Amino acid sequence: MFEQLELDDDLIHAVTDLGYKEPTSIQSLVIPQAMNGKDILASAPTGTGKTAAFLLPTCQFLLDYPRRQPGSTRVLILTPTRELALQIFEQAKAISKYVPHIACGVITGGINYGTDRDLLEKNLDILVATPGRLFEHIEKESFDCRDIECLILDEADRMLDMGFSPIVNQIAAEARWRKQTMLFSATLEGSGIARFSDELLNEPVELEADSSRKEKGIIHQWIHLADNATHKLDLLTHILSTQVETAIVFVKTRERLATLVGQLQSVDIDCVWLQGEMPQDKRNTAMDRFRTGDVKILIATDVAARGIDVENISHVINYDMPRTADVYVHRIGRTGRAGNKGTAISIVEAHDIGVVPKIERYTEQALKRRVIAALRPANKEAKPPAKKKISNKTKKAVIKAKRTAKIKKRKNKGRGKKTP
Repeated sequence: MFEQLELDDDLIHAVTDLGYKEPTSIQSLVIPQAMNGKDILASAPTGTGKTAAFLLPTCQFLLDYPRRQPGSTRVLILTPTRELALQIFEQAKAISKYVPHIACGVITGGINYGTDRDLLEKNLDILVATPGRLFEHIEKESFDCRDIECLILDEADRMLDMGFSPIVNQIAAEARWRKQTMLFSATLEGSGIARFSDELLNEPVELEADSSRKEKGIIHQWIHLADNATHKLDLLTHILSTQVETAIVFVKTRERLATLVGQLQSVDIDCVWLQGEMPQDKRNTAMDRFRTGDVKILIATDVAARGIDVENISHVINYDMPRTADVYVHRIGRTGRAGNKGTAISIVEAHDIGVVPKIERYTEQALKRRVIAALRPANKEAKPPAKKKISNKTKKAVIKAKRTAKIKKRKNKGRGKKTP
């Protein structure tokens, strides 16, 4: 029970309103350690209450140590996408709604700078921001990091994927007087997260939550083999017309998105879409229409693979296969959330078959092949391309070239020259 976590009654009242009856596994792990002031390095599957895991101890800290004089932001939450930033902001307001003196704000790209400035002039307790826009304000000296007491990085692995690492490190350096840092990631694997952790955290507690059966959604996964682009589109339109209640369809690029939206609209399948570099008002309108059920289908590029938190999405469809297995996991995590059932369907052409065994190894789950009777593939499943064997001679040459490059870099650094 939340009472056992020593949270204030007003916070417990708020999470009860949000539908939480007892702490999830990640909340039970994180909240006590965070309330003890420890730096946190944590991972948990999507849809398991991770946001509340860092917002609850944050709000408790602000209750225990209220602001004594006017100042800048005390808690900074960095997140990779606008959608996720807005969702965290809304949840922060919901969790602190019975504590009116906790002031929350959000800053993302796509919003007028004047609106940002008006917000930053207030005495904010919690600020949720995307790194790029916030760093612009730091450079213009319209945001002061010196009052930050707690820095929280959500979806840190996605920030790395999007190239935000240098900016996040600079923001963290500006907030060097902070007392606590928390880093949350869908996975703790990989050298990038380890390096991020070493640079930003001080003797962190490492927490990795396995979802309980109640928290785990059941995602049924399978693939349809497609002979070519026309066959692929026919499979998608059949699935959307006959099987889907609500669906997110993922494509690789903005160009592919524009083409697919036009193709679906030409056969009277209504959809909204989400992509990078999209004006914020259009993003908000698209998400509102999808969230309220006005439109049942959302087409999205991978920039939206994180941060979409809509209840009861029945299907995720990989119209284009992702580059890597971990992106596949993030995509399908939009369905089957919080114990619900979901379906993930991948439509795979021959040139994409190579990623399928990688996904099966990563998820430790075989992807069943299914067939729609009227749309059977004419061709057999393509074989994944064989890995090219590298000769010992080539390996030695690569190692030698790397050593030479390192020596050159050291010499140039010693002369005060930049390495080209």
